[in-house]
Amino acid sequence: MSIGVIGAGKWGLALAFALSEKNDVLISSRTPRDLKNFVTLEEVLECEYLVIAIPAQQIAGWLEKNFTYTNQKVLVVSKGIEASSGRFLNEIYAHHVPEDKIAFLSGPSFATEVQKSLPTALVVNASNEVLSQEFARLFPSFIKAYTSTDVIGAEVAGAYKNVIAIAAGICAGLELGNNAAAALISRGLVEMQRFGLFYGAKSETFTGLGGAGDLFLTASSTMSRNFRVGLGLADGKSQEAILKDLGEVAEGIGTAYAIHEISKTNDLYLPIAKEVYAVLEGKNPQASLADLLSQ
Repeated sequence: MSIGVIGAGKWGLALAFALSEKNDVLISSRTPRDLKNFVTLEEVLECEYLVIAIPAQQIAGWLEKNFTYTNQKVLVVSKGIEASSGRFLNEIYAHHVPEDKIAFLSGPSFATEVQKSLPTALVVNASNEVLSQEFARLFPSFIKAYTSTDVIGAEVAGAYKNVIAIAAGICAGLELGNNAAAALISRGLVEMQRFGLFYGAKSETFTGLGGAGDLFLTASSTMSRNFRVGLGLADGKSQEAILKDLGEVAEGIGTAYAIHEISKTNDLYLPIAKEVYAVLEGKNPQASLADLLSQ
């Protein structure tokens, strides 16, 4: 199959590598890269299948300026909620791609391990079951690809787990111990599910690969950018300093701001996300811990 990957960050490169096991893959990004399969955006957009790995906070502007829909089948592999509007990615893409031509990827997947061909399992989520099965067949032998129709559940889980990962990084940075980490992550899963159910997501999504699976991975390893954001916050670093050290996008930051606004508007009880937002805004992590324990 002819697959075009848009976005040459770590995740885009990892997926281009993985998908090339069975398919012809081209890749393009805003910044030219020295890759044998790197081509112009125009050439990538001619592919039948598109994999879009552009960060959540950038996607709306990119689509407006660069994307032309010509009956491609689209797989979105970024995760997040737009901070400026509170929109989920499916809402943003709805203005550019028909609902029956778009799918969303979820599940535990560090790019570094995918590039080493280490095994994992992922979920292709789409309202069009035929489309999700088509994309599932494109994945390599070392990735087990499941399918689901719960797009909003996948969106919520993929975005929210990054916020919980920041909290877990703060927990680790404060050296609060394994008991605290387990309590935080398990309560984070409940909070994530509560948020998803508000939007009509399926409960079982949050105990599956895209929910618990991705959350446990992201909230327990320094390979996670969002976990490292939490470590930096626990160490008293500013957002700017942390992001400079990372040299990469941490989707949990923008998502934390989006969730904060959504929770205020809809009076949702989301204590962990609330405290992550507060720490990002300068609140002392120890004070945040005390407030969490008192709720």
